[in-house]
Amino acid sequence: MSSQPPSMPNLPNPEAIFESWWPIIIGIVGGVAYALRQYMRGARCISELKLDDKVAIVTGGGSGMGKYLAIDLAKRGCKVYTTARTQEQAQATEKEIRETSKSELVHCLVCELDKFSSVKSFVSAFKKKEDHLNYLIHNAGVMMCEYNKTEDGFEEQFQVNYLSPFLMTSLLLDYLKDSTPSRVLLTVAPAYNLGSPPFTDCPPQDKYNPGDAYAQSKLALVLFGVTLAEKLKDDNIHVHCVLPGVVNTKIYRHLPFRKSAFVSLSFAPFIWFLMKTPEDGAQTTLYALLSESAGKTSGKIYKECAEVEFTDIVKNEELRDVLWKYTLEWTKVKEFGQ
Repeated sequence: MSSQPPSMPNLPNPEAIFESWWPIIIGIVGGVAYALRQYMRGARCISELKLDDKVAIVTGGGSGMGKYLAIDLAKRGCKVYTTARTQEQAQATEKEIRETSKSELVHCLVCELDKFSSVKSFVSAFKKKEDHLNYLIHNAGVMMCEYNKTEDGFEEQFQVNYLSPFLMTSLLLDYLKDSTPSRVLLTVAPAYNLGSPPFTDCPPQDKYNPGDAYAQSKLALVLFGVTLAEKLKDDNIHVHCVLPGVVNTKIYRHLPFRKSAFVSLSFAPFIWFLMKTPEDGAQTTLYALLSESAGKTSGKIYKECAEVEFTDIVKNEELRDVLWKYTLEWTKVKEFGQ
């Protein structure tokens, strides 16, 4: 009986592999993929500015960019107030942000932006705790949801994305004026380019289009930002719009690729590769909040940590004035800031 071991299959020659083109091809593909991914992440805000003794409000701090912004500002020494829809969510959000930022200067209050009464209650609760406000960041929003008429009688996207930020800013204007130089930031989207007048408080359900309604709400928000900046130009309150980019947050929860678990899982690799993380998406907001240049101007729009141009519709003063007039009526504000 033979005592020799069974023959082994031929193994690949490592040296032959490295003599081929495969390492070069793999290296090039990997390098291009890495470079593209870094490009998709966008510009970075490199400011190390400390915010001791400053107070900020960041709406929508329960997740996404709002949470990251709240954490970042808290780490800088800022006292941060953020919002949640329920008391249970508020307690959980406050606990998580405090633990992550290692700061006790974080508070989360209930504020449902689809209810004017809740916005007023939030502002009242805030004013009982503070006597000034340096930064107001309107970050929360809703995108392309199904038709819903709020208890105040408005289409949901129009109220959440525009009317409630308008009302909240009006109610907090006295605090912003007492804390100058202060800043108001509005999170907008490129979809504002697709919006068009006339504006309506709530379209009939049979004529409702989620995409059109979203575009209208964002256009209204941009027009508000430019008008507000003009009205406050002598008050040392700087108002800017911010385009964060395509960020992987819950705002897309109403879109088809989020509603289906199978489709969502199938698209997961592409979403990870092509979308920004909340940290990446928050960078332009931080730039508009912290940079010295953004504190010398007002009524600008920023993208990738740089100023960009508004589209022509935003320059229509008559349209801005008409929208302002109607918004005062819709929100029952007799005089803005009063």
